[in-house]
Amino acid sequence: MSHGTALLSDEDRASVVDTVMRNNSDMNPALAGRVVDEAVKYVAAVANAPEPLTPSRVVDEGWHALILHTRIYQRLCNKVGRFVHHVPEQPDPENRIPEALTKTQAQIVSMGFTVDDALWLAPEDTSIPVAAHCQHSPGGPEGSCTGSGEGDGPSGPN
Repeated sequence: MSHGTALLSDEDRASVVDTVMRNNSDMNPALAGRVVDEAVKYVAAVANAPEPLTPSRVVDEGWHALILHTRIYQRLCNKVGRFVHHVPEQPDPENRIPEALTKTQAQIVSMGFTVDDALWLAPEDTSIPVAAHCQHSPGGPEGSCTGSGEGDGPSGPN
């Protein structure tokens, strides 16, 4: 499996891509599709990670769009084996761990996916403008969008 779309039907993917495009009027369909694909990979990675992970700002935009499609998101989480909760945090440059994105990408690759490197930029890189205005820190207390793979945080089982 080399792309996230294998986890979504074509119809479901098109619906989520449409949401990304509505939220980001300057984004073209191809880029919106890539954003959704990376978000799907991210959800699969978090659901199966032994440690907390965090999305890039751009991938987070796709995750937000997935979550808005509750039935699609529930089916995705069922396929990957765990419901991945999302609890946004206000952006805080002091709370950023530079290696967090690298760790997340490594988990995605370990699951057999490829990573679209251009979409995993540091939060301060705004070369791909998106509407998402929150951040996620790896680990920490309930209230970040991640928890351990053991189910003791927001990414744990429902």
